[in-house]
Amino acid sequence: MSGPLLRTDKEIEEIYERHRNTLYRVCYAYMKNPADTEDAVQETFYRLIDKNPRFKNSEHEKAWLIRTAANICKDELKHWHRKSEDIDEHTELQTEDKAEGDDILGAVMALPDKYKTVIYLYYYEGYNSAEIADILRKPKSTVRNYLHEARVILKERLGEETDEK
Repeated sequence: MSGPLLRTDKEIEEIYERHRNTLYRVCYAYMKNPADTEDAVQETFYRLIDKNPRFKNSEHEKAWLIRTAANICKDELKHWHRKSEDIDEHTELQTEDKAEGDDILGAVMALPDKYKTVIYLYYYEGYNSAEIADILRKPKSTVRNYLHEARVILKERLGEETDEK
């Protein structure tokens, strides 16, 4: 029995060009700094090359890459060395970088991971709740609940600003 043929460098490059920006944004939502984000994106493409999955279509390809990137980020955040880092140092740097940034995106980035991911995929990537449920391998009702809860949190955090406009 012969296994599936490996992808060519050109095919990998095309996949990279199609999805690098999306994966960067997904990973940045978790990692909150460029260096760790770039490492997670690189690891995602390494796994693509290493595992060589076959995709039904371009949406399946994108969903696999997003799910893989999110899992890599979650695993990295659970790692022991992350727990021993000085969190105040990272918070100061992020606050300075985002002081002039988008308030709404900042509020989304501050959400817990389960909310941040579904909000990002829904509003920034244009997936519906059923598609997000498939990507994250969660029940559709859970995704809808996360969307609702995230909206409530965002409304509380941004309420005064959005009511004035």
